[in-house]
Amino acid sequence: MSLPSNVESRLAAREAAATAVLAANRAAERRVAVAESCTGGMVCAALTDIAGSSDVFTAGFITYSGDAKKTQLEVSGDILETFGEVSLATAWAMAAGALAKSDAEVAVAITGIAGPGGGSEKKPVGQVVFARALRGQDPDDYFTQRVQFQSTDRAAIRHAATLFALDLLLPEKDSLRPSEDIELPAP
Repeated sequence: MSLPSNVESRLAAREAAATAVLAANRAAERRVAVAESCTGGMVCAALTDIAGSSDVFTAGFITYSGDAKKTQLEVSGDILETFGEVSLATAWAMAAGALAKSDAEVAVAITGIAGPGGGSEKKPVGQVVFARALRGQDPDDYFTQRVQFQSTDRAAIRHAATLFALDLLLPEKDSLRPSEDIELPAP
């Protein structure tokens, strides 16, 4: 039984992105960690699908619930209550927690609303928030960004978020700083 072409193309895109992340971080002699919510481990899976990833990929945290974010990554209850699970503050705290709980030099966090339900006027389906923390970096300079993926298709949103997160793990992104909200298609 073969996979539908859109599934095959998504898997190929994830493999290419993960291979590039591993090669670039291997060359930079550094390790990466990931904290995921709405992607449910897709970034971790993309990285660990590549043989030899263990010399670069050190830790993955799948923190789908607020309680998991608190217990695994030490995201404060005040942040979750004040800003919500899908917020710049929560993504920032997730990335900081992943860095603190691992031996990685760079960590990326993803939290969002993949749909098809669960969205609101303020936080619609397709809104995903990312954060990137670099060991030794001033926490005020951690990269954070809210992205509105233009889709209501759960698989498309999760795929697009996975690729965006993988891209953030590249060493060339080290100079990124907090950013403005953007809108992107979710293929």
